Amino acid sequence: MANLGCPKKILMLCGDYMEDLEAIVPFQALQAYGLSVDAVCPDKKCGDICRTVLYRVSPHQTFSEDRGHNFTLNATFDKIDVCSYDGLVIPGARAPEYLATYESVVEIAKHFARTGKPIASICHGSLILAAGGVLKGRTLTAFPTLGPVLVTAGANWVQPETMASCFVDGNLITGASYEGHAEYIGHFIKALGGTVTGFNKRILFLCGDYMEDYEIYVPFQSFQALGCHVDSISSKIKKGDRCYTAIHEFEGDQNFSEKNGHEFKITATFEDIDASSYDGLVIPGGRGPEYMALDQDVIKLVKYFMDARKPVASISYGQQILAAADVLKGKKCTAYPAAKLHVVLAGATWLEPHSMHRCFTDGNLVTGVAWPGHPQFIAQFMEVLGVKEIGDRRPVLARATLSRVELAMSELGIGGHSSVVGVNFMEVGVISEVV
Repeated sequence: MANLGCPKKILMLCGDYMEDLEAIVPFQALQAYGLSVDAVCPDKKCGDICRTVLYRVSPHQTFSEDRGHNFTLNATFDKIDVCSYDGLVIPGARAPEYLATYESVVEIAKHFARTGKPIASICHGSLILAAGGVLKGRTLTAFPTLGPVLVTAGANWVQPETMASCFVDGNLITGASYEGHAEYIGHFIKALGGTVTGFNKRILFLCGDYMEDYEIYVPFQSFQALGCHVDSISSKIKKGDRCYTAIHEFEGDQNFSEKNGHEFKITATFEDIDASSYDGLVIPGGRGPEYMALDQDVIKLVKYFMDARKPVASISYGQQILAAADVLKGKKCTAYPAAKLHVVLAGATWLEPHSMHRCFTDGNLVTGVAWPGHPQFIAQFMEVLGVKEIGDRRPVLARATLSRVELAMSELGIGGHSSVVGVNFMEVGVISEVV
């Protein structure tokens, strides 16, 4: 649980070609914890997109760069009141290089530094802070190549030992890359005055090649940031090896396009785990579930969690595995619309997703449509796990713009949508929709 007392508002500075995961993971994780997050970009307005990139290790002297998802902004830069925000998040990659040339962006960085409000900057994000002249005497880390310029800006440079390295200096939280999101986001929550605890919950993620990039990284790192013990397994991939992921995006065609996503490290060997030692199971979507559903070891594992009535969360095409395991009879659930046939034929009651943000809880089972609904998906699973308790608290309304996925689905006549999706958040999380 991330207990912050009263609702907090966070500002995220975005730009074209920011790192994909360094934008979406904190954006959706913080919302899942009950915070309101506004993502803005100069010269763009609410509903516009920022292009993202993904960095991957290469055999060359530096990383390689590929196109990531399109990130939808949910606020307009020129209309924000910077004084109304409690914290600032700056994703990395190439975007900060040009954002640092905007006087309006630099002034925002100066405001947060001057007021002592928490600032979380990752990868190349600290270039904006350097441009604002606010790093003199501050100790921080970043992507390794930033060392010289940050030293010139007056900072005390901490060389990252790994790409998961983070450092905290008062209100300033810095990280080397998205690999350190768990610690990075956890420190940011604490800087906001919150307490972070996962109540020692152990969560297992069922992985396979070409699972959707966001649908593994966002929930996995979100639960890590809460202090939960999180493991990933794949029936065909051993501990320490990596799965390939897929980036699914609607780009004007009848179906989504697919690009290669980040690689994802497997943390445990399938045959070595003791399923009874885990409190919950998460099944990401993407194309992985289609072939994973043919694996009898996978089916046996899913049956165990469902028969034991342990919490299970499945999103998008993940429900294909639940259908193959014959555990959906009598259940109410949703899925990505193209997987409806699997769900209905498996004997479940289909819950129509009127937006890509929709998630539902039926007993121990949480199901979601797609990654735009991660804040609800994660928060509802937190509730089923008992990671948080929802009391009689004052709800606040968090804005969520219509995603490009929903717009595309609407054009195809699949599901419904509205121009603004209202998500009821509470001080400690999202109000679950229990069916």
